[in-house]
Amino acid sequence: MEITWYGNSCFRITERNFATVVTDPFDSAVAGYNPLKLKAEIVTVSSNNLSHNNISVVKGNPFVIEGPGEYERGGVFLTGIQTTPLMGDKDSRNTIYVLDYGSITILHLGQTNTVPSQTMVEELGNINIALVPVGAGSALNASKAAEVISMLEPNIVIPMHYETPHSKLELDPLSKFLKEMGLTELETMESFKISPTGSFSEEGTQVIALDPKLSPL
Repeated sequence: MEITWYGNSCFRITERNFATVVTDPFDSAVAGYNPLKLKAEIVTVSSNNLSHNNISVVKGNPFVIEGPGEYERGGVFLTGIQTTPLMGDKDSRNTIYVLDYGSITILHLGQTNTVPSQTMVEELGNINIALVPVGAGSALNASKAAEVISMLEPNIVIPMHYETPHSKLELDPLSKFLKEMGLTELETMESFKISPTGSFSEEGTQVIALDPKLSPL
């Protein structure tokens, strides 16, 4: 399995013999970074705004998921769960997604800005990899993100939705989140790869930061 970050809340998740998933494709004019040029079988959209729902940039006639429910495509089982609406109306609601690959489960928290209830945490089940917004703006800030992570207890956390030199959104830097997690610095990776039969460390949650992959102009 390979997880590649394109900036903001957009990831591409690939695994042999499974459908390729793209999460929260953005409009670069709004979010920054380079214009996306992606291909996938599945696209998930957490929020109805152009920093999360620009599905036109994903080619391949993907199956688009824009709200709560249970779905299955290409061996991937996806569960969408609506969180508290961001601004109190359905157009600004947030949906979080659990992607179940059988041996690995991935949680994408989208643009969530609230700490989940214990009931919701239990509903999510065991999470191996959590993709978590950490830079505030309209989503979780560093301290809330750390609180959510302590509740979920995932094996791996990959932070998203934070300030980088390429972002146009007003967000906090990654350093704030690292401080909340008791880390002073962290080496970044181009992408995160793990074998579907690989085992996760039992020594608590590991934070992995990715470099945003910029599409060629």
